[in-house]
Amino acid sequence: MWEVLVGCLLIIVARICDVSIATIRTIMMIQGRRAIAIGLSVVEVLIWVFVVSQVITEIKAQPIYGVAYAFGFALGTWMGMMVESRLALGHQAVQIITRSGPEMAQALRDAGFIVTQFDGYGRDGPVQSLFIEVARRHVPVVVRRARAIDSRCFYTVDDVRLTSATGSSGSH
Repeated sequence: MWEVLVGCLLIIVARICDVSIATIRTIMMIQGRRAIAIGLSVVEVLIWVFVVSQVITEIKAQPIYGVAYAFGFALGTWMGMMVESRLALGHQAVQIITRSGPEMAQALRDAGFIVTQFDGYGRDGPVQSLFIEVARRHVPVVVRRARAIDSRCFYTVDDVRLTSATGSSGSH
């Protein structure tokens, strides 16, 4: 009985590890970080091979191992998303459309962000569009500062795959 319980726990923990690694590996591939992605893939598959071989070997005698495998996959997916969210890797482009462009741009610049400002014309008249490329972890700061100046501003956030920027925006 205890052997089966320990086996289930080991399967769950191993699946949490390999699926979490798979999530991070996928992000590394998308961001073009090839060496890290390759290294993570080796670890991921090693764990997977040993877990799958154990489950397949014992599935007839212990069908609960299949349940543990599936449960570990689900928990690994959740854990991978949590880890990815905490790491906040990469850069993002924040575009803000506002009627308070000059004031907002200056406040963001004063906070250390690099801001490019454009004049535009919206549905109800003149607006300014602000473009800010920042480390992903700084996006909440940019949005919070922007909304403090104009609570009705419209903003979008996009992932940046490649940038030619040499300076860092937002020294917080």
